[in-house]
Amino acid sequence: MDDMAPVFDALGSASRRRILDIVKARPGSSVGEVAVQFDTSRIAVMHHIRQLEACGLIVSRKEGRTRRLFHNPVPIQLIYDRWTDEYGGFWASKMADVKYALEGRANEHKSDERQTKRHA
Repeated sequence: MDDMAPVFDALGSASRRRILDIVKARPGSSVGEVAVQFDTSRIAVMHHIRQLEACGLIVSRKEGRTRRLFHNPVPIQLIYDRWTDEYGGFWASKMADVKYALEGRANEHKSDERQTKRHA
């Protein structure tokens, strides 16, 4: 099984993405503070939070009877790194090739202009 599958599953839900947005905007939000922003039951919101915790997108800290929630960007960064590093390097190389090709053509054009001026 792909170790990133739980992250993709968690991000597949609009409600869970919204919870992440809330927690990211307000680090340390309590479960209750998050739950009141939904039209569903607190139990349903807690289920989503448990899924986000299980895949590491949210970490919580207990303060007395209150659970404080914090966004953990590491799982998303790992996904980003997995697919963009390799392709980013590939495309950066291709863009450098284009740059050198265009510069080469520009230099050839300047050389042609100089020769035309000498013969005129």
